[in-house]
Amino acid sequence: MNKPILSIHPLGFPWKTQDPFLFCVYHKDDYPKGNEQLGPNASLSGRNLGQDFVIKDGWRMYHGHKVPGFPSHPHRGFETVTIVNKGFADHSDSLGATARFGEGDVQWLTSGKGLQHAEMFPLLNKEEENPLVLFQLWLNLPKADKMVDPHFKMLWSETIPIIQHQDTAGKQTEIQLVAGKIGETIAPSPTPNSWAANSENEVAIYNIKMEAGAEWRLPIASAGINRSFYYYKGDTLTLADLEIQPDHAIELNPTIETVIKNGAQESRILVLQGKPINEPVAQHGPFVMNTQAEIVEAFQDYQRTQFGGWPWATNAPVHAREKGRFAKHIDGTVEIKDA
Repeated sequence: MNKPILSIHPLGFPWKTQDPFLFCVYHKDDYPKGNEQLGPNASLSGRNLGQDFVIKDGWRMYHGHKVPGFPSHPHRGFETVTIVNKGFADHSDSLGATARFGEGDVQWLTSGKGLQHAEMFPLLNKEEENPLVLFQLWLNLPKADKMVDPHFKMLWSETIPIIQHQDTAGKQTEIQLVAGKIGETIAPSPTPNSWAANSENEVAIYNIKMEAGAEWRLPIASAGINRSFYYYKGDTLTLADLEIQPDHAIELNPTIETVIKNGAQESRILVLQGKPINEPVAQHGPFVMNTQAEIVEAFQDYQRTQFGGWPWATNAPVHAREKGRFAKHIDGTVEIKDA
């Protein structure tokens, strides 16, 4: 297998992923000014509230009725990695943890044996528009770790390495290193039971911005590693001497050092890679296990325990407008980034 490009296909919703990743969604919403309730200061008429996934006027409410986002819902058996390029997310969960993060921050959450959480997108600015650019990745857990205790970790923007590469023409490529390593630069550690916590699994997440005309070489990885390249913003680029249009996903051979040459506009790219878990996947909605019997058990456990119940007054909690970035973890530890 000496070809650098293994396949090319259009991006859909969600984006197609490779093991160990299960799912990838890209949210880009040009929200208007916010109202007093942190929702859009605009009419909601004509929207299918509760199931608003059709872009109208440049934005969606998703499952939210007053504030855009995803009110309380359960997970078991996998991890969510939420990368907020622009805008903010408010997290609340059934174990009492909560957070506000955004503008380059990442939340890495291991659902393990089960929890409920809400992910809302508060529109904090009343005087200007509130654009949101966000990825959510679902990363699988192996059978041995599917029932670990839930845990989340904040990768604050200040702690995530930004690699600045200048090519021979002086053009810049910027790589936010969310997971993995490039050269001697290593990303922050993920949650302790993550598939990404073992460096032998070579899990990497590169959040890339390329200046017009820039050139950069993707470093090689080991044989057997899955690598996906998502080109979601720009006009065109050349990948391994093949011209690629935006809104395409490319599966790459990780053992070949692939050259990226950007076109005439700034480009944005997401790269996901990792060693496949290579275990059976049984999925039903928010539960990902190895067998259908385990899925049935997950539903029964959720109906019986609600994965800890729901300690919040609403199923779609948001924090006060003036609240800065912070996290209160499941063990009670508090991090405050913006006073």
